[in-house]
Amino acid sequence: MSFLNYLLGTIFGFSLIWVPILHIAIVILFGFRLISVRRPVAVVLAWFLIVVLVPLIGIGLYILIGERPVGRKLTRKIIRMDKEYAAITESMRQRYQADKQLLPIEGRALSLLAESNNGSPVIAGNKIELFTSSLKILQLFIDEINQAKTTLHLEFYIWALGGDADRVGEALIAAAKRGVACKVLLDSLGSKDWFKSTWPKRFRDAGIEVTEALPIQIGRFQFRRADLRLHRKIFVIDNAIVWTGSMNMVDPRSFKQDSGVGEWVDAMVRIEGPVASQFELTFSFDWSVDNPKITHFNDVAPAANPTEGRALAQEFSSGPVYRDDILYQVLLSAIMDARKELTITTPYFGPDDGLIQALMAAAGRGVNVTLIVPKLNDSTLVAWSSRSFYSDLMNAGVNIAEFHGGLLHTKSLLIDKRVAIFGSVNFDQRSLRLNFEISLIVYNDEFCAKLETLIDSYLAQSDMVNPVSWAKRPRWRVLLENAAHLASPLL
Repeated sequence: MSFLNYLLGTIFGFSLIWVPILHIAIVILFGFRLISVRRPVAVVLAWFLIVVLVPLIGIGLYILIGERPVGRKLTRKIIRMDKEYAAITESMRQRYQADKQLLPIEGRALSLLAESNNGSPVIAGNKIELFTSSLKILQLFIDEINQAKTTLHLEFYIWALGGDADRVGEALIAAAKRGVACKVLLDSLGSKDWFKSTWPKRFRDAGIEVTEALPIQIGRFQFRRADLRLHRKIFVIDNAIVWTGSMNMVDPRSFKQDSGVGEWVDAMVRIEGPVASQFELTFSFDWSVDNPKITHFNDVAPAANPTEGRALAQEFSSGPVYRDDILYQVLLSAIMDARKELTITTPYFGPDDGLIQALMAAAGRGVNVTLIVPKLNDSTLVAWSSRSFYSDLMNAGVNIAEFHGGLLHTKSLLIDKRVAIFGSVNFDQRSLRLNFEISLIVYNDEFCAKLETLIDSYLAQSDMVNPVSWAKRPRWRVLLENAAHLASPLL
Protein backbone atom coordinates (compact mmCIF):
# COMPACT_ATOMS: atom_id res chain seq x y z
CA MET A 1 0.00 0.00 0.00
CA SER A 2 2.88 2.33 0.78
CA PHE A 3 4.24 1.91 -2.76
CA LEU A 4 0.76 2.66 -4.21
CA ASN A 5 0.53 5.75 -2.03
CA TYR A 6 3.95 6.81 -3.27
CA LEU A 7 2.96 6.14 -6.90
CA LEU A 8 -0.32 8.09 -6.64
CA GLY A 9 1.44 10.87 -4.80
CA THR A 10 4.06 11.06 -7.52
CA ILE A 11 1.63 10.89 -10.46
CA PHE A 12 -1.43 12.69 -9.13
CA GLY A 13 0.01 14.67 -6.27
CA PHE A 14 -2.08 13.20 -3.45
CA SER A 15 -2.06 10.26 -1.08
CA LEU A 16 -4.39 7.29 -1.49
CA ILE A 17 -6.05 8.27 1.78
CA TRP A 18 -7.58 11.25 -0.01
CA VAL A 19 -9.43 9.04 -2.54
CA PRO A 20 -12.48 8.25 -0.33
CA ILE A 21 -12.55 11.87 0.86
CA LEU A 22 -12.54 13.08 -2.73
CA HIS A 23 -15.24 10.53 -3.56
CA ILE A 24 -17.46 11.79 -0.74
CA ALA A 25 -16.88 15.41 -1.78
CA ILE A 26 -17.85 14.64 -5.40
CA VAL A 27 -21.02 12.86 -4.29
CA ILE A 28 -22.02 15.72 -1.95
CA LEU A 29 -21.41 18.41 -4.57
CA PHE A 30 -23.26 16.35 -7.18
CA GLY A 31 -26.14 15.89 -4.74
CA PHE A 32 -26.42 19.67 -4.34
CA ARG A 33 -26.50 20.01 -8.13
CA LEU A 34 -29.32 17.48 -8.43
CA ILE A 35 -31.28 19.28 -5.73
CA SER A 36 -30.78 22.68 -7.39
CA VAL A 37 -32.20 21.41 -10.71
CA ARG A 38 -35.69 20.07 -9.97
CA ARG A 39 -36.01 16.73 -11.75
CA PRO A 40 -38.28 13.65 -11.51
CA VAL A 41 -37.35 11.69 -8.39
CA ALA A 42 -36.60 8.48 -10.35
CA VAL A 43 -34.17 10.36 -12.59
CA VAL A 44 -32.43 11.97 -9.62
CA LEU A 45 -32.03 8.65 -7.81
CA ALA A 46 -30.74 6.90 -10.94
CA TRP A 47 -28.06 9.54 -11.50
CA PHE A 48 -27.12 9.65 -7.84
CA LEU A 49 -26.65 5.86 -7.80
CA ILE A 50 -24.41 5.99 -10.87
CA VAL A 51 -22.22 8.74 -9.38
CA VAL A 52 -21.94 6.91 -6.04
CA LEU A 53 -20.85 3.68 -7.78
CA VAL A 54 -18.61 5.13 -10.51
CA PRO A 55 -18.08 8.84 -9.73
CA LEU A 56 -15.79 9.86 -12.59
CA ILE A 57 -17.75 7.97 -15.25
CA GLY A 58 -21.03 9.15 -13.73
CA ILE A 59 -19.99 12.80 -13.71
CA GLY A 60 -18.78 12.49 -17.30
CA LEU A 61 -22.08 10.98 -18.42
CA TYR A 62 -24.03 13.62 -16.54
CA ILE A 63 -22.12 16.39 -18.30
CA LEU A 64 -22.93 14.75 -21.64
CA ILE A 65 -26.59 13.79 -21.17
CA GLY A 66 -27.64 14.58 -17.61
CA GLU A 67 -29.64 17.74 -18.15
CA ARG A 68 -31.72 19.16 -20.96
CA PRO A 69 -29.83 22.21 -22.23
CA VAL A 70 -29.82 22.94 -25.93
CA GLY A 71 -27.16 25.60 -25.45
CA ARG A 72 -27.53 29.16 -24.19
CA LYS A 73 -27.39 30.72 -27.65
CA LEU A 74 -29.96 28.33 -29.12
CA THR A 75 -32.19 28.65 -26.05
CA ARG A 76 -32.27 32.42 -26.41
CA LYS A 77 -33.11 32.07 -30.10
CA ILE A 78 -35.92 29.59 -29.42
CA ILE A 79 -37.43 31.79 -26.71
CA ARG A 80 -37.26 34.86 -28.95
CA MET A 81 -38.82 33.08 -31.91
CA ASP A 82 -41.42 31.41 -29.71
CA LYS A 83 -42.82 34.86 -28.92
CA GLU A 84 -43.14 35.55 -32.65
CA TYR A 85 -44.60 32.08 -33.14
CA ALA A 86 -47.16 32.74 -30.36
CA ALA A 87 -48.65 35.69 -32.24
CA ILE A 88 -49.23 33.49 -35.30
CA THR A 89 -50.78 30.61 -33.34
CA GLU A 90 -53.05 32.99 -31.44
CA SER A 91 -54.35 34.34 -34.75
CA MET A 92 -54.88 30.76 -35.90
CA ARG A 93 -56.81 29.89 -32.75
CA GLN A 94 -59.08 32.88 -33.25
CA ARG A 95 -59.66 32.02 -36.90
CA TYR A 96 -60.74 28.43 -36.20
CA GLN A 97 -62.62 29.07 -32.95
CA ALA A 98 -65.91 27.81 -34.41
CA ASP A 99 -64.41 24.42 -35.33
CA LYS A 100 -64.19 23.51 -31.64
CA GLN A 101 -67.96 23.15 -31.58
CA LEU A 102 -67.64 20.16 -33.94
CA LEU A 103 -65.51 18.17 -31.50
CA PRO A 104 -66.97 14.98 -30.03
CA ILE A 105 -67.40 15.25 -26.29
CA GLU A 106 -64.67 12.60 -25.80
CA GLY A 107 -62.08 14.87 -27.42
CA ARG A 108 -62.87 18.34 -26.11
CA ALA A 109 -60.67 18.33 -23.02
CA LEU A 110 -57.77 16.71 -24.91
CA SER A 111 -58.01 19.24 -27.74
CA LEU A 112 -57.96 22.20 -25.36
CA LEU A 113 -54.92 20.81 -23.57
CA ALA A 114 -53.08 20.13 -26.84
CA GLU A 115 -53.57 23.73 -28.02
CA SER A 116 -52.54 25.26 -24.69
CA ASN A 117 -49.15 26.95 -24.34
CA ASN A 118 -49.06 28.25 -27.94
CA GLY A 119 -50.32 25.01 -29.50
CA SER A 120 -52.31 24.56 -32.69
CA PRO A 121 -56.14 24.50 -32.62
CA VAL A 122 -58.42 21.84 -34.06
CA ILE A 123 -59.39 22.50 -37.71
CA ALA A 124 -62.19 21.02 -39.81
CA GLY A 125 -62.25 20.30 -43.54
CA ASN A 126 -59.37 17.83 -43.88
CA LYS A 127 -58.98 14.64 -45.86
CA ILE A 128 -56.83 12.09 -44.05
CA GLU A 129 -55.57 8.83 -45.56
CA LEU A 130 -53.63 6.07 -43.79
CA PHE A 131 -50.80 4.24 -45.57
CA THR A 132 -49.03 1.16 -44.24
CA SER A 133 -46.63 -0.01 -46.97
CA SER A 134 -43.25 1.71 -46.69
CA LEU A 135 -42.35 1.04 -50.34
CA LYS A 136 -45.68 2.43 -51.53
CA ILE A 137 -45.18 5.47 -49.31
CA LEU A 138 -41.75 6.13 -50.82
CA GLN A 139 -43.24 5.88 -54.33
CA LEU A 140 -46.02 8.28 -53.33
CA PHE A 141 -43.36 10.67 -52.00
CA ILE A 142 -41.78 10.61 -55.45
CA ASP A 143 -45.16 11.21 -57.10
CA GLU A 144 -45.84 14.17 -54.77
CA ILE A 145 -42.43 15.65 -55.59
CA ASN A 146 -43.00 15.24 -59.32
CA GLN A 147 -46.37 17.04 -59.08
CA ALA A 148 -45.27 19.84 -56.72
CA LYS A 149 -45.76 23.38 -58.02
CA THR A 150 -44.20 25.79 -55.52
CA THR A 151 -42.57 24.34 -52.39
CA LEU A 152 -41.30 21.07 -50.92
CA HIS A 153 -40.33 21.02 -47.25
CA LEU A 154 -38.89 17.84 -45.72
CA GLU A 155 -37.98 17.32 -42.05
CA PHE A 156 -36.82 13.90 -40.84
CA TYR A 157 -34.77 12.33 -38.09
CA ILE A 158 -33.13 9.82 -40.45
CA TRP A 159 -32.43 9.95 -44.16
CA ALA A 160 -30.74 6.61 -44.85
CA LEU A 161 -28.62 5.86 -47.87
CA GLY A 162 -29.67 3.36 -50.52
CA GLY A 163 -32.79 1.87 -52.06
CA ASP A 164 -35.85 3.95 -52.82
CA ALA A 165 -34.73 6.67 -50.40
CA ASP A 166 -32.15 7.57 -53.04
CA ARG A 167 -34.90 7.74 -55.66
CA VAL A 168 -36.66 10.33 -53.49
CA GLY A 169 -33.44 12.34 -53.47
CA GLU A 170 -33.16 12.18 -57.27
CA ALA A 171 -36.78 13.33 -57.63
CA LEU A 172 -36.10 16.24 -55.29
CA ILE A 173 -33.10 17.34 -57.36
CA ALA A 174 -35.24 17.24 -60.51
CA ALA A 175 -37.96 19.31 -58.80
CA ALA A 176 -35.45 21.94 -57.71
CA LYS A 177 -34.09 22.19 -61.26
CA ARG A 178 -37.56 22.92 -62.61
CA GLY A 179 -38.01 25.79 -60.12
CA VAL A 180 -39.67 24.27 -57.04
CA ALA A 181 -38.28 25.78 -53.82
CA CYS A 182 -36.96 22.85 -51.77
CA LYS A 183 -35.79 22.79 -48.15
CA VAL A 184 -34.46 19.75 -46.31
CA LEU A 185 -33.99 19.72 -42.52
CA LEU A 186 -32.39 16.58 -41.05
CA ASP A 187 -31.18 15.64 -37.59
CA SER A 188 -27.40 15.69 -37.33
CA LEU A 189 -27.09 12.38 -35.47
CA GLY A 190 -29.91 10.41 -37.08
CA SER A 191 -28.75 11.37 -40.59
CA LYS A 192 -25.00 11.40 -39.91
CA ASP A 193 -24.23 8.95 -42.73
CA TRP A 194 -26.26 11.03 -45.18
CA PHE A 195 -24.37 14.19 -44.21
CA LYS A 196 -21.06 12.38 -44.78
CA SER A 197 -22.14 11.30 -48.28
CA THR A 198 -22.21 13.23 -51.55
CA TRP A 199 -25.94 13.98 -51.21
CA PRO A 200 -25.66 17.33 -49.35
CA LYS A 201 -23.40 18.76 -52.06
CA ARG A 202 -25.60 17.39 -54.83
CA PHE A 203 -28.65 18.96 -53.18
CA ARG A 204 -27.01 22.34 -52.74
CA ASP A 205 -25.63 22.30 -56.26
CA ALA A 206 -29.19 21.77 -57.51
CA GLY A 207 -30.49 24.72 -55.46
CA ILE A 208 -31.94 22.72 -52.55
CA GLU A 209 -31.42 24.35 -49.17
CA VAL A 210 -30.10 21.91 -46.57
CA THR A 211 -29.87 22.49 -42.81
CA GLU A 212 -28.34 20.18 -40.21
CA ALA A 213 -30.43 20.21 -37.03
CA LEU A 214 -28.76 20.15 -33.61
CA PRO A 215 -25.23 19.47 -34.86
CA ILE A 216 -22.98 17.58 -32.47
CA GLN A 217 -19.97 19.73 -31.68
CA ILE A 218 -17.05 18.18 -29.83
CA GLY A 219 -16.06 20.34 -26.87
CA ARG A 220 -19.51 21.92 -26.50
CA PHE A 221 -21.21 19.07 -24.59
CA GLN A 222 -21.05 21.16 -21.44
CA PHE A 223 -23.20 23.78 -23.17
CA ARG A 224 -25.48 21.57 -25.29
CA ARG A 225 -26.72 18.10 -24.45
CA ALA A 226 -25.58 15.68 -27.16
CA ASP A 227 -28.65 13.44 -27.25
CA LEU A 228 -31.41 16.04 -27.65
CA ARG A 229 -32.66 15.16 -31.12
CA LEU A 230 -35.04 16.38 -33.81
CA HIS A 231 -37.22 13.27 -34.08
CA ARG A 232 -40.02 14.69 -36.26
CA LYS A 233 -41.20 13.31 -39.59
CA ILE A 234 -42.78 16.04 -41.73
CA PHE A 235 -43.14 16.35 -45.50
CA VAL A 236 -45.15 19.36 -46.71
CA ILE A 237 -46.09 19.85 -50.37
CA ASP A 238 -47.18 23.30 -51.57
CA ASN A 239 -48.45 24.12 -48.06
CA ALA A 240 -51.59 22.11 -48.88
CA ILE A 241 -50.59 18.47 -48.37
CA VAL A 242 -48.60 16.97 -45.51
CA TRP A 243 -47.26 13.52 -44.66
CA THR A 244 -46.42 12.57 -41.09
CA GLY A 245 -46.14 9.46 -38.95
CA SER A 246 -43.46 7.05 -37.80
CA MET A 247 -41.46 6.47 -40.98
CA ASN A 248 -38.08 8.03 -41.62
CA MET A 249 -36.74 8.52 -45.12
CA VAL A 250 -35.52 4.93 -45.33
CA ASP A 251 -35.98 1.88 -47.51
CA PRO A 252 -36.91 -0.95 -45.09
CA ARG A 253 -35.30 -3.55 -47.36
CA SER A 254 -31.83 -2.16 -46.58
CA PHE A 255 -32.26 -0.17 -43.37
CA LYS A 256 -30.59 -1.70 -40.27
CA GLN A 257 -30.73 -5.20 -41.69
CA ASP A 258 -27.81 -6.21 -39.48
CA SER A 259 -29.80 -5.58 -36.27
CA GLY A 260 -31.51 -8.97 -36.47
CA VAL A 261 -35.07 -7.67 -35.95
CA GLY A 262 -36.38 -7.88 -39.51
CA GLU A 263 -37.78 -5.00 -41.54
CA TRP A 264 -39.13 -1.96 -39.76
CA VAL A 265 -42.93 -1.74 -39.90
CA ASP A 266 -44.21 1.82 -40.24
CA ALA A 267 -47.33 3.79 -41.07
CA MET A 268 -47.88 7.33 -42.36
CA VAL A 269 -50.84 9.62 -42.90
CA ARG A 270 -51.41 11.91 -45.87
CA ILE A 271 -53.40 15.00 -44.94
CA GLU A 272 -54.92 17.35 -47.45
CA GLY A 273 -56.52 20.49 -46.11
CA PRO A 274 -55.97 23.50 -43.83
CA VAL A 275 -54.30 21.49 -41.02
CA ALA A 276 -51.32 21.16 -43.38
CA SER A 277 -50.54 24.80 -42.63
CA GLN A 278 -49.95 23.87 -38.98
CA PHE A 279 -47.24 21.42 -40.01
CA GLU A 280 -45.83 24.04 -42.37
CA LEU A 281 -45.72 26.42 -39.41
CA THR A 282 -43.80 23.90 -37.29
CA PHE A 283 -41.40 23.19 -40.15
CA SER A 284 -40.80 26.92 -40.63
CA PHE A 285 -40.16 27.34 -36.91
CA ASP A 286 -37.68 24.44 -36.81
CA TRP A 287 -35.99 25.64 -39.97
CA SER A 288 -35.61 29.15 -38.53
CA VAL A 289 -34.25 27.86 -35.22
CA ASP A 290 -31.69 25.50 -36.77
CA ASN A 291 -30.59 27.77 -39.62
CA PRO A 292 -27.94 30.16 -38.21
CA LYS A 293 -28.63 32.70 -40.98
CA ILE A 294 -32.19 33.35 -39.74
CA THR A 295 -32.71 35.61 -36.72
CA HIS A 296 -36.49 36.12 -36.67
CA PHE A 297 -39.53 34.03 -37.36
CA ASN A 298 -42.09 35.68 -39.61
CA ASP A 299 -42.22 33.69 -42.84
CA VAL A 300 -45.59 31.90 -42.86
CA ALA A 301 -47.66 31.01 -45.90
CA PRO A 302 -51.48 31.30 -45.74
CA ALA A 303 -53.48 28.16 -44.99
CA ALA A 304 -55.02 26.19 -47.82
CA ASN A 305 -58.77 26.14 -48.28
CA PRO A 306 -60.75 23.22 -46.80
CA THR A 307 -61.00 20.15 -49.01
CA GLU A 308 -63.91 17.83 -49.52
CA GLY A 309 -62.72 15.98 -46.42
CA ARG A 310 -64.60 16.43 -43.18
CA ALA A 311 -62.04 15.24 -40.66
CA LEU A 312 -61.34 17.29 -37.55
CA ALA A 313 -57.65 17.29 -36.71
CA GLN A 314 -54.89 19.29 -35.07
CA GLU A 315 -51.13 19.22 -35.26
CA PHE A 316 -49.40 18.63 -31.92
CA SER A 317 -45.72 19.46 -31.50
CA SER A 318 -43.54 19.24 -28.42
CA GLY A 319 -39.93 19.56 -27.37
CA PRO A 320 -37.47 20.75 -24.72
CA VAL A 321 -37.26 24.48 -23.99
CA TYR A 322 -40.62 25.32 -25.56
CA ARG A 323 -43.91 23.53 -24.77
CA ASP A 324 -41.96 21.63 -22.11
CA ASP A 325 -43.84 18.63 -20.62
CA ILE A 326 -47.00 19.28 -22.69
CA LEU A 327 -46.57 15.88 -24.38
CA TYR A 328 -46.51 14.13 -21.01
CA GLN A 329 -49.67 15.97 -19.96
CA VAL A 330 -51.48 15.09 -23.19
CA LEU A 331 -50.61 11.38 -22.98
CA LEU A 332 -51.62 11.27 -19.33
CA SER A 333 -54.89 13.03 -20.13
CA ALA A 334 -55.60 10.69 -23.04
CA ILE A 335 -55.17 7.64 -20.81
CA MET A 336 -57.34 9.09 -18.07
CA ASP A 337 -60.05 10.16 -20.56
CA ALA A 338 -60.47 6.63 -21.97
CA ARG A 339 -63.78 5.03 -20.99
CA LYS A 340 -64.02 1.79 -22.98
CA GLU A 341 -60.86 1.05 -24.99
CA LEU A 342 -57.28 2.24 -25.16
CA THR A 343 -54.72 0.74 -27.54
CA ILE A 344 -51.07 1.79 -27.73
CA THR A 345 -48.51 0.80 -30.36
CA THR A 346 -44.90 1.75 -29.72
CA PRO A 347 -41.48 0.34 -30.57
CA TYR A 348 -39.90 1.64 -27.36
CA PHE A 349 -41.81 1.36 -24.09
CA GLY A 350 -40.25 3.09 -21.10
CA PRO A 351 -42.76 5.30 -19.27
CA ASP A 352 -42.36 6.70 -15.79
CA ASP A 353 -44.37 5.66 -12.75
CA GLY A 354 -47.05 8.28 -13.41
CA LEU A 355 -47.96 6.85 -16.83
CA ILE A 356 -47.71 3.26 -15.54
CA GLN A 357 -50.15 4.10 -12.75
CA ALA A 358 -52.47 5.79 -15.25
CA LEU A 359 -52.50 2.66 -17.46
CA MET A 360 -53.17 0.46 -14.45
CA ALA A 361 -55.92 2.77 -13.24
CA ALA A 362 -57.57 2.73 -16.68
CA ALA A 363 -57.58 -1.09 -16.70
CA GLY A 364 -58.85 -1.10 -13.13
CA ARG A 365 -61.88 1.00 -13.99
CA GLY A 366 -62.86 -1.38 -16.79
CA VAL A 367 -61.10 0.10 -19.83
CA ASN A 368 -59.83 -2.55 -22.27
CA VAL A 369 -56.17 -1.49 -22.36
CA THR A 370 -53.87 -3.13 -24.92
CA LEU A 371 -50.16 -2.45 -25.41
CA ILE A 372 -48.48 -3.67 -28.61
CA VAL A 373 -44.67 -3.71 -28.73
CA PRO A 374 -42.14 -5.52 -30.94
CA LYS A 375 -41.03 -8.98 -29.82
CA LEU A 376 -37.49 -8.20 -31.00
CA ASN A 377 -36.01 -4.75 -30.47
CA ASP A 378 -32.93 -3.07 -31.91
CA SER A 379 -32.19 -1.69 -28.41
CA THR A 380 -31.46 -4.57 -26.02
CA LEU A 381 -31.45 -2.36 -22.93
CA VAL A 382 -34.83 -0.85 -23.81
CA ALA A 383 -36.25 -4.32 -24.48
CA TRP A 384 -35.19 -5.66 -21.09
CA SER A 385 -36.28 -2.50 -19.29
CA SER A 386 -39.72 -2.49 -20.92
CA ARG A 387 -40.34 -6.08 -19.82
CA SER A 388 -39.79 -5.07 -16.20
CA PHE A 389 -43.20 -3.35 -16.38
CA TYR A 390 -45.09 -6.37 -17.69
CA SER A 391 -46.04 -8.05 -14.41
CA ASP A 392 -47.50 -4.94 -12.79
CA LEU A 393 -49.42 -4.03 -15.94
CA MET A 394 -50.84 -7.52 -16.52
CA ASN A 395 -51.76 -7.92 -12.85
CA ALA A 396 -53.83 -4.74 -13.25
CA GLY A 397 -55.57 -6.14 -16.35
CA VAL A 398 -53.53 -4.59 -19.17
CA ASN A 399 -53.19 -6.80 -22.28
CA ILE A 400 -49.67 -6.99 -23.73
CA ALA A 401 -49.00 -8.20 -27.27
CA GLU A 402 -45.53 -8.78 -28.75
CA PHE A 403 -45.41 -8.24 -32.52
CA HIS A 404 -43.27 -10.78 -34.39
CA GLY A 405 -43.60 -9.49 -37.97
CA GLY A 406 -40.54 -7.22 -37.81
CA LEU A 407 -39.70 -4.20 -35.70
CA LEU A 408 -43.07 -2.54 -35.14
CA HIS A 409 -42.22 1.15 -35.45
CA THR A 410 -45.74 2.63 -35.68
CA LYS A 411 -46.51 5.02 -32.81
CA SER A 412 -50.20 5.48 -32.03
CA LEU A 413 -52.86 5.79 -29.36
CA LEU A 414 -56.48 4.92 -30.13
CA ILE A 415 -58.94 6.12 -27.50
CA ASP A 416 -62.49 4.71 -27.46
CA LYS A 417 -62.36 4.32 -31.27
CA ARG A 418 -63.13 8.03 -31.58
CA VAL A 419 -59.84 9.86 -30.97
CA ALA A 420 -56.39 8.95 -32.32
CA ILE A 421 -52.90 10.30 -31.63
CA PHE A 422 -50.56 9.35 -34.45
CA GLY A 423 -47.02 10.43 -35.23
CA SER A 424 -43.37 10.25 -34.14
CA VAL A 425 -43.85 9.86 -30.37
CA ASN A 426 -42.52 6.77 -28.63
CA PHE A 427 -43.96 5.84 -25.24
CA ASP A 428 -40.66 6.47 -23.48
CA GLN A 429 -38.69 9.07 -21.56
CA ARG A 430 -36.73 10.20 -24.59
CA SER A 431 -39.83 11.26 -26.52
CA LEU A 432 -41.45 12.68 -23.41
CA ARG A 433 -38.52 14.72 -22.16
CA LEU A 434 -35.77 15.06 -24.75
CA ASN A 435 -36.85 14.91 -28.38
CA PHE A 436 -38.58 17.41 -30.61
CA GLU A 437 -41.66 15.40 -31.63
CA ILE A 438 -44.71 15.77 -33.88
CA SER A 439 -48.14 14.13 -33.84
CA LEU A 440 -51.52 14.43 -35.48
CA ILE A 441 -54.57 14.23 -33.24
CA VAL A 442 -57.63 13.08 -35.19
CA TYR A 443 -61.26 13.33 -34.07
CA ASN A 444 -62.90 11.32 -36.82
CA ASP A 445 -64.67 7.96 -36.66
CA GLU A 446 -63.72 6.94 -40.20
CA PHE A 447 -60.00 7.44 -39.64
CA CYS A 448 -60.16 5.76 -36.23
CA ALA A 449 -61.83 2.74 -37.86
CA LYS A 450 -58.97 2.50 -40.37
CA LEU A 451 -56.42 2.74 -37.56
CA GLU A 452 -58.28 0.03 -35.67
CA THR A 453 -58.09 -2.23 -38.73
CA LEU A 454 -54.33 -1.62 -38.88
CA ILE A 455 -54.02 -2.41 -35.17
CA ASP A 456 -55.99 -5.64 -35.67
CA SER A 457 -53.50 -6.64 -38.38
CA TYR A 458 -50.68 -6.07 -35.91
CA LEU A 459 -52.45 -8.18 -33.28
CA ALA A 460 -52.85 -10.97 -35.84
CA GLN A 461 -49.04 -11.03 -36.10
CA SER A 462 -48.48 -10.86 -32.35
CA ASP A 463 -48.17 -13.23 -29.41
CA MET A 464 -50.22 -12.26 -26.37
CA VAL A 465 -48.09 -12.39 -23.22
CA ASN A 466 -49.63 -14.90 -20.83
CA PRO A 467 -49.54 -13.65 -17.21
CA VAL A 468 -49.25 -17.17 -15.77
CA SER A 469 -46.37 -18.17 -18.05
CA TRP A 470 -44.71 -14.81 -17.57
CA ALA A 471 -44.70 -15.26 -13.79
CA LYS A 472 -42.78 -18.54 -14.24
CA ARG A 473 -39.90 -17.05 -16.23
CA PRO A 474 -36.40 -17.76 -14.87
CA ARG A 475 -35.19 -15.76 -11.90
CA TRP A 476 -32.14 -14.51 -13.82
CA ARG A 477 -34.46 -12.83 -16.34
CA VAL A 478 -36.34 -11.05 -13.55
CA LEU A 479 -33.06 -9.77 -12.13
CA LEU A 480 -31.84 -8.65 -15.57
CA GLU A 481 -35.13 -6.85 -16.32
CA ASN A 482 -35.10 -5.10 -12.95
CA ALA A 483 -31.47 -4.12 -13.39
CA ALA A 484 -32.27 -2.62 -16.79
CA HIS A 485 -35.26 -0.86 -15.22
CA LEU A 486 -32.86 1.10 -12.99
CA ALA A 487 -31.59 2.81 -16.14
CA SER A 488 -35.07 3.43 -17.59
CA PRO A 489 -35.27 7.08 -16.40
CA LEU A 490 -32.10 7.76 -18.38
CA LEU A 491 -32.99 5.95 -21.64
